[in-house]
Amino acid sequence: MTAQSLEGLVVAVTGAGQGIGLAIATAFAAEGARLVVSDIDEGRAHAAADAVRQAGGQAQALRVDVRSAADNAAQVRAAVSAHGRLDVMVCNAGVMQVRPLLELEAADWDTMLGVNVTGVFLSLQAAARQMLVQPALAEGRPRGRIINIASVAGRTGAGPIAAVMPHYRASKAAVISLTQSAAITFAPQVTVNAVCPGVVDTAMWAGIDRDLGALQGRANGEVWRQRVAGVPMGRAQTPADVAGLALFLASPAADYMTGQSINIDGGLVMS
Repeated sequence: MTAQSLEGLVVAVTGAGQGIGLAIATAFAAEGARLVVSDIDEGRAHAAADAVRQAGGQAQALRVDVRSAADNAAQVRAAVSAHGRLDVMVCNAGVMQVRPLLELEAADWDTMLGVNVTGVFLSLQAAARQMLVQPALAEGRPRGRIINIASVAGRTGAGPIAAVMPHYRASKAAVISLTQSAAITFAPQVTVNAVCPGVVDTAMWAGIDRDLGALQGRANGEVWRQRVAGVPMGRAQTPADVAGLALFLASPAADYMTGQSINIDGGLVMS
């Protein structure tokens, strides 16, 4: 990103221990950003920090449960203590579960919305409190960027997965709505946008393939292959595909973009 350099930006990423979060963290590191990476698994957080350093960035690692306001505030404090500010907050931490609607228990619902919605809310709130009081990097530019990781599962329809992941779909729809509310609240000082991935080759999707396949009596890998076959771009999505959009949203090229939830799914959902 030579014309849109992200060098020196201070970036925090939740759920950075694997998958999309790890790809986003290392992509920012490759552009010269300074990272605070967190995960509920402390070991994974430290492994992510090592990966960031190998990619050329600076990194701190923290154990953060995004359902905790105190943990989210601690991540912001860590960035400010080390670097004096927080430029980009990537609210990525999330969970997934395959379970039909009538089999859902209250605990399933509470866990899903607790991590995927309350976690995003607390992360963006902690970040915005800092961003709104810090100076912009340059006159006329936003003081900070918040990037929420939603999903095309939060869009209208979603096909056969709607019946077996209703609480996940509801959580991602809520993230899209929260993105809009936050964008209105914090404009013009802080931009807030969401990224909506599709069928991403991660451990999370491997779990969907396993659990949905078992539910439907299908062979291992069959659910995955069928879902990928429906992608117009002809391949599964990689975490790096998602990271590229996150880099754009943090760049000067996206200074005038806020309140948007952008599909990046190979054409799986078109709007």
